[in-house]
Amino acid sequence: MKLDGFALAATTNDLTREEEAREVADVLEFRMDSAEDPIGQLSEYDGVLPIIATNRTKWFGGEANDTGRLDRLSAASRFDAVELVDIELETARGMGWILDEFRANDVKLIVSHHDFDETPEQDVLDAIFEQCAQYGDVAKVATYPQSNDDVLRLLRAIGTATEEGRDVAGISMGGIGSHSRAVAPLYGSKLGYAPLASDDSEYAPGQIPLKKLSPLVEILQTASEDVSELDALSEELAEQQTLA
Repeated sequence: MKLDGFALAATTNDLTREEEAREVADVLEFRMDSAEDPIGQLSEYDGVLPIIATNRTKWFGGEANDTGRLDRLSAASRFDAVELVDIELETARGMGWILDEFRANDVKLIVSHHDFDETPEQDVLDAIFEQCAQYGDVAKVATYPQSNDDVLRLLRAIGTATEEGRDVAGISMGGIGSHSRAVAPLYGSKLGYAPLASDDSEYAPGQIPLKKLSPLVEILQTASEDVSELDALSEELAEQQTLA
């Protein structure tokens, strides 16, 4: 799966619900850590949306036990429908062998970092994005804000990383950061995440349900494109007047 633009991921632990997400999502994030028989679900999957396999450990906000977690994630990466795998930065640093397995199975890597307590300072955020990008195809950073300034700092880091040529995804969690899920694509975020409606309490705090987030992103992107077109037109008219 090539991320040429923004892609919206529908987060679920039940692959039989793919049809509900199909009309608005670009990809499914399959939360294996909270799924019943995740490998069995993958073997029976007949949907059309590609899958991001996530098997988040309890240390990083998920429900998976450490024992066998990476083996199950590796097994998931062998299914054709699984085109991306999410792995934590800390795991990528300490267990490089699993990255080789994923690449051998021809999947793209999302290397993620989650801070559930705060939003680091700007230079630290920039460094985290850079480190995630060193290991993965997409660098994903999610932080918890204490103020609107924290949200702006994360958005600025997304923009900086994008300008430097990295594919990134950024999320400011919680109620204060919930609007970042709609506006982050304007700063260059390549991936957004939204649960199916009945799942909105099961995952990260501040998430906006899929069918509410999708139109918000579309409206903002359209407005941004319209503004860009107006700016370009204004510059062209100004240049013509100068030449006249």
